[in-house]
Amino acid sequence: MASSESSCSATSGPLPYTLLKKVQQSADSWWLRFALPPPRRWLADDTTLPTCIKVEYPDGTDDNGQPKRLAKSYSPVSHPAAEGIVELVVKAYPLRPGGGVGAYLCSLEPGQTMHAEIKGKRMMHGSAAVAQRWQSVGLVAGGTGIAPLLQIARILLEDPDDHSAVYLLSINRREQDILMRQEIERLATKHTERFTVTYSLTGPPPAGWTGQTGRGSMDMVSAALPRPTGDGKTMVLVCGTDGFVATWGGPVGRAPKGADGFKGAKVQGPLLGFLSEAGFGAAEVFKY
Repeated sequence: MASSESSCSATSGPLPYTLLKKVQQSADSWWLRFALPPPRRWLADDTTLPTCIKVEYPDGTDDNGQPKRLAKSYSPVSHPAAEGIVELVVKAYPLRPGGGVGAYLCSLEPGQTMHAEIKGKRMMHGSAAVAQRWQSVGLVAGGTGIAPLLQIARILLEDPDDHSAVYLLSINRREQDILMRQEIERLATKHTERFTVTYSLTGPPPAGWTGQTGRGSMDMVSAALPRPTGDGKTMVLVCGTDGFVATWGGPVGRAPKGADGFKGAKVQGPLLGFLSEAGFGAAEVFKY
């Protein structure tokens, strides 16, 4: 796949987003609600498409510890049509040279601002659209990889003209690490006929755990995801760490760095991993 199929190009300069509310999700992750900068009413002009923003961290450093303005992209968990707000789930990774954007965001308190810019459409196999496109959609999330996939689930489930069956597989180390669980289960209760949710734990499960265990397996594919059809009616989206994505669908590559020194756009690369073994074709899988 061409690198442009997974790129998000900036559409406006950085603007201030004021933190309205924060709620801790796990030991090192927070749900953050920001107000959109006036006069913007929605995060993007087309509220039917998944959105993506790039957050600036002015006090970062490069890999050698020298001062450098950093930036990191985040997919909101809020619906693109949420008026006046955008919501993120952010993990506060330990500070290190060349990192720290997540820790910076999680350190903000209500009333403080971040600066971010909206990124362009993310093309998935030739189109940015997700609603009314497929009959069955599988969402495989590792940890904070739930963010873009939860937004996609919301778009699909809340579109009255979309009738796709949506399958979410959320994989985390411990039960207390399951992010946005309350919202996931609210959607599952509201859309019982369309939304199927499976959790898996990679660490020792607690007493009474009835979900899956492990990082992935062919049995898990069969139990938690739609079947491949090869006719363009099924799609599985995978999001998590590089290693997680590689396990499920093969590694994602990178185009060369741009003139600004930032990472090049992601390149899908060949389909491998559990999804390939299960018989899915490359056009039935998209790797974030």
